[in-house]
Amino acid sequence: MSDTINFNSKFKLFSEFWSPRVIAEMNNYQFKLVKIKGEFIWHNHEDTDEVFIVIKGTMGIEFKDRKIELNEGEMIVVKKNIDHKPFAKNECQVLLVEPKGTINTGNAGGELTSENNIWI
Repeated sequence: MSDTINFNSKFKLFSEFWSPRVIAEMNNYQFKLVKIKGEFIWHNHEDTDEVFIVIKGTMGIEFKDRKIELNEGEMIVVKKNIDHKPFAKNECQVLLVEPKGTINTGNAGGELTSENNIWI
């Protein structure tokens, strides 16, 4: 039997930005909560699409040819190999859905690369 997962309770367990935390797995996919604020880096994921679901707040994603805004209750699927740069003026709480082992900075690396597979 599975246990219920409460997003609000899980978000209270961490304060770091751009540092995804795993809350569940389904097959080879992980559901990760992340708090974002400020600008991330340009990156892409060569082997997988990436899903952003805004739980609380507003965020944007810059692509090479446009910018989009996501509000509470909205989502987007960023296709593999598409360069993108997430950002948020104020703190935004997001649910990510991606294959297990996906690195947050994709092919770019750098100081914003967070440790992978951290469960809360």
